[in-house]
Amino acid sequence: MMGSMVRPLSAAVVLTMVMAVTAAAQDTLPPLEQGVRIGITYTPGVRPGMLVLGGERSVRLDSARAILARDLDYSDGFEMITLPMGDSPVLSIDTPPEFAADGNGSGPFVNYALYAALGADYAVNVHAVVDSVVADTALSDSTEVDSTLVITLYNVRGEMAELELRISVDASVESDLRMETHRAADAVVGSVLGSPGIAATSLLLISRGRVYQVDSDGARMTPLSPPEANAMSPVWSPDGRRIMYMEFLEGRGVLFEQSVETGHRGVVPPTTEGLNFTPTFSPDGQSVVFARAGNDGTHIFAYNLSAQCCLQRLTVGPLWDNLSPTFSPDARQIAYVSTRVGLAQIYVMASDGTGQELFAPFEWGVTGSSNAPEWSPDGLNIAFHREIAGSPQVFVMDVATRDVRQLTSAGRNEDPTWAPDGRHLAFVSSRTSARQAWIIDLNTGRVRQLTRLGEARLPSWSGRLEKRNN
Repeated sequence: MMGSMVRPLSAAVVLTMVMAVTAAAQDTLPPLEQGVRIGITYTPGVRPGMLVLGGERSVRLDSARAILARDLDYSDGFEMITLPMGDSPVLSIDTPPEFAADGNGSGPFVNYALYAALGADYAVNVHAVVDSVVADTALSDSTEVDSTLVITLYNVRGEMAELELRISVDASVESDLRMETHRAADAVVGSVLGSPGIAATSLLLISRGRVYQVDSDGARMTPLSPPEANAMSPVWSPDGRRIMYMEFLEGRGVLFEQSVETGHRGVVPPTTEGLNFTPTFSPDGQSVVFARAGNDGTHIFAYNLSAQCCLQRLTVGPLWDNLSPTFSPDARQIAYVSTRVGLAQIYVMASDGTGQELFAPFEWGVTGSSNAPEWSPDGLNIAFHREIAGSPQVFVMDVATRDVRQLTSAGRNEDPTWAPDGRHLAFVSSRTSARQAWIIDLNTGRVRQLTRLGEARLPSWSGRLEKRNN
């Protein structure tokens, strides 16, 4: 349909199409999952309507449109408008003349009236510009096409193109297309909502003792640690280039730092002895803070990675267990778990170890132990899991007021980790029997399953993964 202009549809045709998609144009999110309590009131229909347009068909274009639509949906910022099968190609936009092969295209026609009638506030168009066609000499009927994908965001109410993005993708590298489309989706979200999306991010998790990386949409499950390693406690560096995790080696817990791009890894020097675990990078990525178990309890230590020196013990006290440190975004404070009151609870201290105090309030005899704290990217909240009636559930605490709210109650839910937008949390849940990674949107309460492995544990969400120039 790219070769001829799309004409305005008649009022009768528009009415028919609107009636056909009325249900789909409503709130596309599933009802709030039974058992999830997040203390918010959400009114469907208040988010902007988003329509991903159809058009010329190809494996690459279809893939990009599918990834883009899924990313925009998973951002939870839009009412996604879905059309009956076969109607999307009708809602396409002609190739602009500067992109047409012969340079004589008739120009784009954007049917703003139709998109508005369908409930769209914004529409996204994807089309390709062919850069080169390379024939495969071994298979004469096979070719690879290098092309630039052009993604245009249209403001339907304002009747204007608001954003245009170009993605140059190697025809032979599927991962490039996926990640570049994720970044384009994040830019679209940022243009409309004022803050970028989270599509171009990944999560680490443990499955059967091995560290895996998975995209934020659940695709591309990739092993990172060696197959023979028995790993735990994976965590991202702030720049997304490195990870760190603990590996059990002959009764010891050794911390390894590993490059995501090359797979090269090395031991963090002061962790060759004893049981070292739950590492976390400082916000500048120059240091690591971790827990070490010994004869006098478990204590938190800091080590300067960039200088390869200066091991410092931060916690004190006889036979207490102190673990799971997490930095505030400004690096001034560290929240952590301590058993100094008996049950494990969430404490806080200055980054030099001073000023240690109970942080998250709890009720004796009502709430159980609290574990796995993680500071939100904006510094306003801390997520953690806490035992309630013998089962761990995910909670969020407002740092300023110390108010705590429970997010989950269906199944066992634990080990929350923040997305870089500060509105999504990933966590592990047994709600479908086997422990899998799930994601909750704190604004709407929507919950979606991320993984379908044999098991998933200890997720860690990356920051936004920027494109590397080298």
